[in-house]
Amino acid sequence: MDIATIIGFIAGISLILWSIMIGGSIWLFFHVPSLMITVGGTISAILMQFPLEKVLGVFSIVKKTIVFVLPKPESMIGILLEYNALVRKEGVNVLEDKLENLYPFLRNGLQMILDNTAPETIRDILTTEMECSQVRHSSGKKILETMGTFGPAFGMLGTVIGLVQMLQSLEDPSQIGQGMAVALITTFYGSFIANLICLPLAGKLEARDIEEQILHELIMHGVLAIQSGEHPYIMKERLKAYLSTSRKKLID
Repeated sequence: MDIATIIGFIAGISLILWSIMIGGSIWLFFHVPSLMITVGGTISAILMQFPLEKVLGVFSIVKKTIVFVLPKPESMIGILLEYNALVRKEGVNVLEDKLENLYPFLRNGLQMILDNTAPETIRDILTTEMECSQVRHSSGKKILETMGTFGPAFGMLGTVIGLVQMLQSLEDPSQIGQGMAVALITTFYGSFIANLICLPLAGKLEARDIEEQILHELIMHGVLAIQSGEHPYIMKERLKAYLSTSRKKLID
């Protein structure tokens, strides 16, 4: 699990609630009409802009981004080097007992080696899988960024509605508070949706996509090196290019 995302969200919520409670009751910021305008309006606009399947799929992508932790590149290089040594020593059939519980992308590549698939075909299949994964992540990121745009926009719409209601009620002071509540709290809700939920998650998804693409490229080159029987030293030096300087020392 990506603990940084959880810590950041809890810390943000806690600080906001603490600031609210210092100044008064938290229930002052719970306003159903404002929620309907901001949250309901944002969801409605997203459903109008994107297909339902993609909107529902973004929750699965975000969940995977937070819950599923990618293997460390240096650990993956160690695994690839180990399998390369085994294949050079005992042949490709030794991989049959190694596929269980492997990272799915690596398992697919090794399975194609066992199936005697041509190197060009392995490269094409793995590259296509990487590109499709990138498209899915890009779509999820776009939806989250759009929600981050619509949230404040509907917050401003709620502000306009509240101000109109307030101006119509100037003769009745008891109604002014209701209009002001809608005017101000919708802006709060819109900013909250954008800056603590949607935009940070979109950024996290983009960062995770970059990490995944680098890891998958590393695996693809490692799988092709295993199939070609590349010397372990050459293979290690080739794969170290994907690591930072500090992580290269771990491999050495």
